[in-house]
Amino acid sequence: MVIKLPAQVNKAISLLNKAGFEAFVVGGCVRDSLLGLSPSDWDVTTSATPEETEKVFDGYRIIETGLQHGTVTVLIDKMPLEITTYRVDGKYSDNRHPDSVSFTRNLKDDLSRRDFTVNALAYNDEKGLVDCFGGQDDLKNKIIRCVGNADERFNEDALRILRAIRFSSTLGFKIENKTSESVFSNKELLNNIARERIRVELVKLLNGKDVKRVLLDYRDIIAVFIPELIPTFDYPQNTPYHCFDVYTHTAYTVEAAPEEFKVAMLLHDIAKPECKTTDENGVDHFKGHPILGSEIAFKILKRLTFDNVTINRSVKFIAVHDEKLPHNLTEALKLMKRIGEDGYDYLITAKYADNQGKADTHSGENLLEDMKKYQKEVKEKNLCYSIKQLNVTGNDLINAGIPEGKQLGNTLDMLVDAVIDGKCENIKSELLKYIR
Repeated sequence: MVIKLPAQVNKAISLLNKAGFEAFVVGGCVRDSLLGLSPSDWDVTTSATPEETEKVFDGYRIIETGLQHGTVTVLIDKMPLEITTYRVDGKYSDNRHPDSVSFTRNLKDDLSRRDFTVNALAYNDEKGLVDCFGGQDDLKNKIIRCVGNADERFNEDALRILRAIRFSSTLGFKIENKTSESVFSNKELLNNIARERIRVELVKLLNGKDVKRVLLDYRDIIAVFIPELIPTFDYPQNTPYHCFDVYTHTAYTVEAAPEEFKVAMLLHDIAKPECKTTDENGVDHFKGHPILGSEIAFKILKRLTFDNVTINRSVKFIAVHDEKLPHNLTEALKLMKRIGEDGYDYLITAKYADNQGKADTHSGENLLEDMKKYQKEVKEKNLCYSIKQLNVTGNDLINAGIPEGKQLGNTLDMLVDAVIDGKCENIKSELLKYIR
């Protein structure tokens, strides 16, 4: 197996070799190359100590990224390369970072401290692939397996628990039985991990090609940091539209949702158990769950340190996801007036994804296609659905005798309705005439 290394990487390895040191690319870049994927970055591991590495690259720009852990970043022909000394980790008191590290000249010692066999692979052009723990076979068999004892690996760094299911989702690999058992038995260690690190792994997991299976098989892991999901587990939905419990429905919809809305879909029905009522025919209803769900989601997303853009988008998405679909252009304009054009877009997106978790995966499809047509017509004809699109201003109304305050706002709102209903054209003279 030959891996095509970037010229800058080969140059770094060559310079280290000429100085008498071993050097290999290691970890995810090797894994991805063997899978036929393009690595996002290239990490180099070497027998040289950090001080020796700096001497080798004297004259190059060097950033002392993490000397205590043996890492320096070298800029070679505009490409930053992290070069890390072979090391052995000490104890992990906080289940995340080693209390100490010691450097070694032995590559196998370094590979043995890594998380999974598929990430414990090293390569250079001279020696080829170095695989001490069966990582190449696990790649072929699509298996995620810990290097050595899984309990030890997860106790060293509890984030590896979430990384295991993230890789299972993104690579479409199954988690080996003992590793999977350890994931569950050690899951509470995730409480020791910073929320921002949890967020990063969760987002990657949700965008994985096998996300539905992972969300269903490893829901108890997700529940450690989003316990608000637990009431949705196995919670029935006795309605003509649903064939799954709330959480299973959610997993299907996350798989179907676009990337920027996956976290919103994960939380979109989180309030259903709190809002359920059952009518005299035994049919369940969940009135109010979008608004309550958006409030719950806001707290969760804040806790997981999501950025404000994602939070605001997700909260609105959840709040509007169950709006009734319009049956004509007038209804579409009134819907846009109430939830805004962005909310209108969110509703279309939500309904398409939501259908994938329903008994009829094509439910309301004709209405959704019509929604797109109405939206196109609104844009092409610049139809009015909001106060800012009216061809009169507040000052125009004040000059026409409408007092400032609540009445002014109500009058503007009334004019939008009149234009939408066809009672008045969106022309200044006609609008002023209408209010008289």
